[in-house]
Amino acid sequence: MNNQLQELPYHELSRLINLRTLNLHDNLITSDGLPDEAFESLQSLQYIYLANNKLSVAPQFLPHTLRIVDLAANCLTWLYPLTFGHKPGLRSVYLHNNYLNNTGLSFDAFNGSDAVSTLILSNNRLTYVPQNLPRGVVRLHLQNNHISRIPKGALSSQGRLRELYLQNNYLSSEGLSHPTFSKLKSLEYLDLSNNNLTEVPAGLPANIVILHLGRNHLKGLPPERLSRVRGLQYLLLQSNALTTSGMHPEAFAHLRSLHTLHLYNNQLDGIPPGLPRRVRSLMLLHNQIARIGLNDFATTYALTELNLSYNRLYSAHIHRLAFRKLRLLETLDISGNRLTLLPAGLPTSLQVLNLQKNQLNALSPERLVNLTVLKELHLAHNRLKISSISPGTWHELHGLKVRQEGTGRELSSSKVVLLWIQDRQKKMHGEQQVETKPLQDQVALGLGFVGLITFGLGWGGTTPNRPCT
Repeated sequence: MNNQLQELPYHELSRLINLRTLNLHDNLITSDGLPDEAFESLQSLQYIYLANNKLSVAPQFLPHTLRIVDLAANCLTWLYPLTFGHKPGLRSVYLHNNYLNNTGLSFDAFNGSDAVSTLILSNNRLTYVPQNLPRGVVRLHLQNNHISRIPKGALSSQGRLRELYLQNNYLSSEGLSHPTFSKLKSLEYLDLSNNNLTEVPAGLPANIVILHLGRNHLKGLPPERLSRVRGLQYLLLQSNALTTSGMHPEAFAHLRSLHTLHLYNNQLDGIPPGLPRRVRSLMLLHNQIARIGLNDFATTYALTELNLSYNRLYSAHIHRLAFRKLRLLETLDISGNRLTLLPAGLPTSLQVLNLQKNQLNALSPERLVNLTVLKELHLAHNRLKISSISPGTWHELHGLKVRQEGTGRELSSSKVVLLWIQDRQKKMHGEQQVETKPLQDQVALGLGFVGLITFGLGWGGTTPNRPCT
């Protein structure tokens, strides 16, 4: 491995009749350098690793003793029937990052190899879900292809399938027949994100635990589409076109195990009706929500994390008792709205309160009273002045922690409170700079340290294939 081999020295290998593992990944081996008879004598071979080479077609014959075959990151366009077929012990096949289309993946490619449990076909050029896949497959990766449909019956024999990855394709609702997923009785994880679906697929199996439907074109949630999925725990519906009126009040009625619901970046103008009673994490950021009524959260007793940032909320449109039932709420994010005052009736269980990028112009003790376990209070980018903070505002905030910007150190004291009131620079859009008081005046008001709580974000990347030349 990690050499510059362009062909397999099969004459030398032919004498290694007891060889069990052959690792040749990260070389320059081409299909011409891998003759059909290369593996004929290796009848004890169980593991072969040829990833990241320059193969354009798979080996025509591989030993029937194989358990794991890795041909990822090559230039494959074709598989032969006996490449993976008739291998009763074969368990894992890795074919991601190739150039396979449905023609190159023959109907009988896995005949006689029904014990395959892991099949990775992501990042290829498939236009529909292949048929006649191994019956024993447990994990099937088909993401990042060009799949626009799932033929009827294509998944009808995969009763052991637990994880199905179909994200980043071109699937439409018309390309899914009603029984597409209904036979997958063991399915627990289904990722259909970043496709062209306009409605939740019908016939979803009851055992799904995690359902990804983000980045599609969903406009509504009818009551019957999720009613059978009673074991659902994570429902991810972000970045669709969902409206409040399009979400039926009974859409979540049977989801008694659901604890995480992502509805951010949709077109909601109000809190959705009929929220799951046991939901613990609710993401509603980046919508158009303009008000919170008395009973919008009246049944979500278990909620511990609520994100309402970047909506259109005004202080006058948040009912003073809106949060009265949220006695377990630990994190509340209302940043990026149009609040001029802190909301009334905040839960005493709050540990993190984010009010950045609003229009707050005053702070008073009664809005923060009893928040004795609050650890983080974010008030940056508002209109606060020292003179607008009433005396005694901080007296109850014994647990607040301060993190000094750039050091990562935390300061904690019953008398020391972090309030980064303004950034000492002109605000965005040419707004007038906020009045700044000398540090000693802030200390006199009980502000023992001026700092900033900071968070870091990172993005992962992928390593591209070696070019096929």
